[in-house]
Amino acid sequence: MTFGVFMHKDESIYDDIPEVRYQFPKIYLSRAQQMIGDWIVYREPVKIPQSKGFFAVAKVEDIVPDPDKADHYHAIIERGSYLPFEPTVPHIVNGEQVERGVLNEEGKVSGRAQAAVRPLSPSDFARIISLGLPDEDFLPRSDDEVVEDNRVREQQMPFEIERPIVQSLVSKPFRDRAFRRAVMHAYDGRCAVTGFKLVNGGGRLEAQAAHIRPVEHGGPDSVRNGLALSGTAHWMFDRGLIGVSDDLDIIIHRKVNDRESVEAVINPTRRLKEPELPSHRPHPEFLRWHREFHRFDA
Repeated sequence: MTFGVFMHKDESIYDDIPEVRYQFPKIYLSRAQQMIGDWIVYREPVKIPQSKGFFAVAKVEDIVPDPDKADHYHAIIERGSYLPFEPTVPHIVNGEQVERGVLNEEGKVSGRAQAAVRPLSPSDFARIISLGLPDEDFLPRSDDEVVEDNRVREQQMPFEIERPIVQSLVSKPFRDRAFRRAVMHAYDGRCAVTGFKLVNGGGRLEAQAAHIRPVEHGGPDSVRNGLALSGTAHWMFDRGLIGVSDDLDIIIHRKVNDRESVEAVINPTRRLKEPELPSHRPHPEFLRWHREFHRFDA
């Protein structure tokens, strides 16, 4: 097993849902198979304008043939393992490549950087995670003070750095904090249903990070599976009193016995206040699951 990098961009020609699966051609099969049972980071290509860089981490559960396209495969992402970075990690930090494994002996970016699927060293993995999921309670405090690129240090990495980082990636308190941080940032702390951005006396945002498809029902800790909701809107959404169409119209369930009161909570546009970035927009697959689970069409 080995850590890895999966290159992905929004509106890709590939059949990707990073939270669920990653499609790739046969030329990368042997590399991807080494990553079964281990963690990968998603990276957006450098050539994309305003590239996000590294934007999420996930665990590969299996590699299966693509049922619809010859000589292509799907890396199946382990349920509940996907976690978005907040902040996203740029390709270059302090003038240096974050993924140092793409450098050649002269310190320049090599052709390896073009590979859509490639292995990732433990030191690079630790560096990317510490930058994308900052959390002093779980992760090593910093980058170069702990992680150095000499051969002796690299051999110590699996014991000194890799283990606590992997443990944190499966820790529920850590994941909950990372999910909330990413969702609150995507929605600028504003409730997507009411449109209100309220802050309590302690400076904490009133909105909560809600899953569209709950984790216990197979939903990922993804911004696209998340909504920033006030306490009341969160309660109504979780109980299926309100839902959201694929076009982001807010729907009131027919079972609501006080429709006027529910309508009073919803913002005047009757549409979800969506994130500024299209890549953070709720995914139709999760919205459809919520509607079907709560029988909006029955």
